[in-house]
Amino acid sequence: MSAKKIITFLSLALCLCVSVPVTASVPANSEPTPKEILANKIETRLVEIKNMDKSNMTQVEKRELRNEVKSLKKEARKSGIYLSVGAIIIIVLLLILLL
Repeated sequence: MSAKKIITFLSLALCLCVSVPVTASVPANSEPTPKEILANKIETRLVEIKNMDKSNMTQVEKRELRNEVKSLKKEARKSGIYLSVGAIIIIVLLLILLL
């Protein structure tokens, strides 16, 4: 690798590693927003589906559950609560391997 590529990569890595502390001022008696309520409902339903005993279900019931999970995930992405953990893991692994 040339020195220019190394310097560019190191500067990019440095920019990604810098963190800025952020404090949020949330009133003590604030009501949850509609997005937070929707996110909580989606999360609880996904946990319920995950904890279900699916061994005695028919194929049709399992397919309906899969479709419900897909639609819930689409709703979550639309409402802005989706976080791609896989992308974060890949970035961290690439940084570890390259440094």
